[in-house]
Amino acid sequence: MKILLIYTGGTIGMIHDSESGSYIPFDFENLQVQIPELSQLDCELEVISYDPSIDSSNMNPKIWTQIGKTVEDNYRKFDGFVILHGSDTMAYTASALSFILENLNKPVILTGSQLPSGVPRTDAKENLITAIEIAASTRDGKPEVPEVAVYFEYQLYRGNRTHKVNAEHFEAFESVNYPALAEAGVHLKFNRRYTQNTNDEKLIVHKKFNPNIGVLKLYPGITESTVNSILSAPKTAAVILETFGSGNAPTYTWFLAAIKKATAKGILILNVSQCQGGSVELGRYQTSKALKDMGVLSAYDMTFEAALTKLMFVLEYTKDIEKRIELISTNLQGELTL
Repeated sequence: MKILLIYTGGTIGMIHDSESGSYIPFDFENLQVQIPELSQLDCELEVISYDPSIDSSNMNPKIWTQIGKTVEDNYRKFDGFVILHGSDTMAYTASALSFILENLNKPVILTGSQLPSGVPRTDAKENLITAIEIAASTRDGKPEVPEVAVYFEYQLYRGNRTHKVNAEHFEAFESVNYPALAEAGVHLKFNRRYTQNTNDEKLIVHKKFNPNIGVLKLYPGITESTVNSILSAPKTAAVILETFGSGNAPTYTWFLAAIKKATAKGILILNVSQCQGGSVELGRYQTSKALKDMGVLSAYDMTFEAALTKLMFVLEYTKDIEKRIELISTNLQGELTL
């Protein structure tokens, strides 16, 4: 098996520099010097390092498409891919890649670490080694996980179902609305019932996103001017409306008028719950029925990261309003449960 490591940046690629006293990126061309255990894996490794490396706080759609192109350029040569990435925006990148890599039939596993590789208690080694093992795992000649996934601290999650929940624990990620794809203990245990099926379609790599999206997070006491400033921002093509519970929002006359005005202008409004678990159910309560009647769309049980990147993808994929609505409401890459 041939596995390509793509180092974009992040804590996992850092070591302590004794001269400066700070953490600096190490040379991934000498990866096996830093992590000699890699030589014991039953696969062939090659490394591509982005130069300069990218702090995950600077991640953006242009870099997402660069990662997608790296996979595309090397797709025939490798059996799987491991992307090393900063943890802060890893769930966004994983979600974006799930839409970029249409008809993916090979593992694309994202991982990183909470502590640098050179620290004695680092989680970097285990995360990297197991991510590589997962990318190289097959059953009956087919990959165990032919999709974009995130591996962190003994758990493998579907990429577009993943959310970072902790900034200091090693268990940094969760997938509240979808089961883990695999668990790493003494053995790797794959939950095959929940992984994507392999397919024989040709890989299609999408390379454009529309970032003109507003985010309106509701809170008790939100003002009319705040709502209007977001809904009427220049070039806004869509707005994520972060609502309470199962999709509920205020029923103030001015609020509903603002939403109605935005949808009438052709702005797509996607209702995403502020709760990590559960699903948006438009119309379940009176406080969400009015939104449904005005054409606000349900994100169902999508994470915020999946909803955002899906909107960016759909807005660029087609200019037709009805087609956009159809795609947003369709389960494209396992990102939602209808």
